[in-house]
Amino acid sequence: QVQLVESGGGLVQAGGSLGLSCAASGFIFRLTAMGWYRQAPGKQRQLVASISSTGSVDYADFVKGRFAISRDNAKNTLYLQMNSLKPEDTAVYYCNAYPQPWGRDSWGQGTQVTVSS
Repeated sequence: QVQLVESGGGLVQAGGSLGLSCAASGFIFRLTAMGWYRQAPGKQRQLVASISSTGSVDYADFVKGRFAISRDNAKNTLYLQMNSLKPEDTAVYYCNAYPQPWGRDSWGQGTQVTVSS
């Protein structure tokens, strides 16, 4: 059973930084491309960043140069370092497989990130 547990969110002022973690289990993490996604109130969930099983990364234009995705396959953990945060980054952040998430029931509770202006 796929389990994804996100942590590390919080309240931060604009320009600040936060680091998110995602503990994964129930699948072969080291062989799975992963992504960070976010969903703001009233909006659809969107992809923020992705990382292949071999470490190649890609970012949505709205976070390029500010966010960094990484992974530790020995710990089955995915990370997202967020710098120069903006109020528009406020959302619930989730991790899941990329490009195809595991499924509707695989989504964790997410972690809330709130950026104040």
